[in-house]
Amino acid sequence: MTTKLHWQTEGQGSDLVLIHGWGMNGAVWQQVLPLLTPYFRVHCVDLPGYGHSASIDSPSIEELAHLLLEYSPTAATWVGWSLGGLVATQAALLAPERVNRLVTVASSPKFAADKATSWRGIQPRVLTDFQQQLSNDFRLTIERFMALQAMGSPTARQDIKLLKQAVLSRPQPNPNALSDGLIQLAEVDLREQLAQIQQPWLRMYGRLDGLVPVKIAQELDELAPQSQRQVFAAASHAPFISHPVAFTQALRHFVEAHDD
Repeated sequence: MTTKLHWQTEGQGSDLVLIHGWGMNGAVWQQVLPLLTPYFRVHCVDLPGYGHSASIDSPSIEELAHLLLEYSPTAATWVGWSLGGLVATQAALLAPERVNRLVTVASSPKFAADKATSWRGIQPRVLTDFQQQLSNDFRLTIERFMALQAMGSPTARQDIKLLKQAVLSRPQPNPNALSDGLIQLAEVDLREQLAQIQQPWLRMYGRLDGLVPVKIAQELDELAPQSQRQVFAAASHAPFISHPVAFTQALRHFVEAHDD
């Protein structure tokens, strides 16, 4: 890997790593950054294939976790949104001494629905449709995905506007990375490994989320009883966009409650 990942670091306090989701980039956190930087030293990354890291090839989830660990603080709270939650979870499994607190936001250990195990999630045909649409018009595909993320939120129009502004403020994503990301959303399954996570873990959900159904939270209460959950009653897939103050307060409370 010849090009270094793009990181944006600001603020003061304990280290906080923020990982964006599919089709996005590190700019999605811009709205909530001013609320976080008085309390944390925040590290926002553009994942390989996205934003200012668009020229870097996109690896597997496990390789991606290794890559982020290589360039991240020696010990930090990791916050992963959506697909970024898979990356943060994988990092927590690989290096528990480095990821001393884990926060997953609107995320799932397995995003695709699975009839065989009655697992709720994104219907496989939806992911297949996105794959087909990518080859025709990947920009339109991302816009449709943004609309899906905000669907159900009382502030959906504003949420989509903020997501779009963030994505368009940086170089557009690499189509290969988008395609690889959809494959990861369809195939990655970390459910059996969750019991290994022993560090403090907060799972955040939006009650109105159409991509990660809130009922998954109840199933994860059983798969990962050592974790805790928080549901934002009026949020959809991006609670840090629609409810930045409540999101920040929940995150701060969790970190402070588990201060080493």
